[in-house]
Amino acid sequence: MRDPYDVLGVGRKATHDELKKAYRKLAKKLHPDANKSDPNASTKFAELNSAYEILGDETKRKQFDRGEIDAEGKPRFHGFEGAYPGAGGRGQGGFNAGFGGGPGAGFESFTFGPDGFRRAGRGAGPGGMEDILGDIFGAFGGRGGPQGGPQGGFQGGFGQATGRGDDVTASVTVTMAEAAKGAKTRVSLPTGKEVEVTIPAGITSGQTVRLRGLGHPSPVRQGQPGDALVTVEVAPHPTLKPDGADLRAEAAVPLADAVLGGKVRVDTLDGAVELTVPPMSSSGRTLRLRGRGLPKPAGGAGDLLVTLKITLPDAADPELDALMRKWRAQAQ
Repeated sequence: MRDPYDVLGVGRKATHDELKKAYRKLAKKLHPDANKSDPNASTKFAELNSAYEILGDETKRKQFDRGEIDAEGKPRFHGFEGAYPGAGGRGQGGFNAGFGGGPGAGFESFTFGPDGFRRAGRGAGPGGMEDILGDIFGAFGGRGGPQGGPQGGFQGGFGQATGRGDDVTASVTVTMAEAAKGAKTRVSLPTGKEVEVTIPAGITSGQTVRLRGLGHPSPVRQGQPGDALVTVEVAPHPTLKPDGADLRAEAAVPLADAVLGGKVRVDTLDGAVELTVPPMSSSGRTLRLRGRGLPKPAGGAGDLLVTLKITLPDAADPELDALMRKWRAQAQ
């Protein structure tokens, strides 16, 4: 996989907000639904999500910058000198490995002979060098070399190496109310499974929900399966328009209610409510319903801002015409 910084198109000093902005922009551009003619769309989108998973996490980003993990988030192992560097010789498959680097780290000798993997130096506890080498060299196949001979090739004797399956991508569309309040919905994955996805409250279009372990199975025994990356799209609301954490709407007000005061029904994310229109409300006046907007990152919710639009009767009214003529004459 490419360098995550190159995938996101940002510099190594990019802030978290710059990373997030770059990710959201590319997620919309590279989403498989927007690139159905590109057979590599899913791969590109998965690469983007993997890059942001590392750089968007402060701990993982520092680990990557220090060289502790690679572009796939896997640990890097430093200090291996390569096969057959020391006195073990080719006859016994000698292998000297240093772990931790530096003169004081302590090098130990490992041999691969007829009896399989053997450690010649200090003892290995759980999770030590022997376990690590077992994971690496086990992929070459248990005891015996490629031809089954007693001294052919590496002889790890630890089973297959740990490998991770490929991620899969999918998308789901939710209502604005579901995105704001949180919800559960079902989505079909490319693996053929249909699963229930929990949509977190406050999610926005283009964000991704990761379902651990629901990707393709590992190509090796005892390896970890990949993940499912579900991109959430928020469907537009018929009357409510987002404006940051606020929502905006328009309400048609009959002329009589605009002059005398009255009530109009307006939509909210929790259903329709009645809004009180004060007397002598001009067209274009905006009324505020507090806390009826979208969730704020720091907590709480924005407001619903309703702009009034005065409507006239469909048919002419002689009395209304006479009143308007009188008003116009008085105003002149």
